[in-house]
Amino acid sequence: MTILCVRFQLSPVYEAALPQLLGMLEEFTPVVEALPPDGALLDLRGAERYFGRDVVGLASLIRVRALAWYGVECAIGAGPGPMLARMALRGTRPGETRVVPEEPGARAEFLDEQPVAALPGVGAATARTLCEYGLDTVGKVAAAPLSTLQRLTSARTGRELREKAQGIDRGRVVPNAVSRSLAAERPFPRDELDPSRHRRALLSATEELGARLRALEKVCRTLTLTVRYADRSMTTRSRTLPEPTAHSPALTDAAYRMYEALGLQRARVRAIALRAEGLAPADQASHQLTFDALDEKARRIEEVADQARAKFGPRAVIPGSLALA
Repeated sequence: MTILCVRFQLSPVYEAALPQLLGMLEEFTPVVEALPPDGALLDLRGAERYFGRDVVGLASLIRVRALAWYGVECAIGAGPGPMLARMALRGTRPGETRVVPEEPGARAEFLDEQPVAALPGVGAATARTLCEYGLDTVGKVAAAPLSTLQRLTSARTGRELREKAQGIDRGRVVPNAVSRSLAAERPFPRDELDPSRHRRALLSATEELGARLRALEKVCRTLTLTVRYADRSMTTRSRTLPEPTAHSPALTDAAYRMYEALGLQRARVRAIALRAEGLAPADQASHQLTFDALDEKARRIEEVADQARAKFGPRAVIPGSLALA
């Protein structure tokens, strides 16, 4: 079985193109799993024989169609399973295809030198714990005793870690539709080191998302932060909100918490993007009432500010820190 993991060079500003790109991928196989904001997994089982091309040929055809029809370049990773396809995509640049062979020996050779953080599902805390004990590559994790991995993590996590490190991929591609969402991106004119400017960009993005959600009479359940760096790499974090909301201060608070959790130190940031996901009608959402007079006052001010923006333009009312930027 051959799986492709495709990442389109797609700015969140042009998020409307993703459903069309997914439709293009479905011309090759009906088993397509959307990976918002800019990717997808494809199960090509049977497609190679139907199109008379190997996996590299199909990947090349996908890249050509995406570029010719939509003006979008993409990077592609291929492997025997979803995990290996995702890992093959890591570090692959737009216009390139990287393939993990199905042969056990070649698969083990690919995995051995990969950093442990490259394994899907291994977060920063788990990777840090493993590295502290010298298990900094996938090959070392595969060779470690199961009891050691379980003692460092947990019984279930240790077992899953060992399986993944040994190339055992139990994942599958689950067809789905791209989730409805709104996005706001804030690129910097030059690579930005100043955390205060990062936070102003986050504030600007959450103000925009909140206003757009309220104008559409929608609330969001999940907020996703994407930080793009000078070397073209990126970090993505998602947070489920305590309650569905379109309240800008609540979105800002969640965005700040995700940013602070990244622990960036003099990171050269090229752009920051926020995506509001899990949209639902505002009239179907519940709001926990509080005795906080400041919160109620903020919501009343927000309502008046929205009316002013609707009449005089989106920058009629903005936070003071953005006016000084």
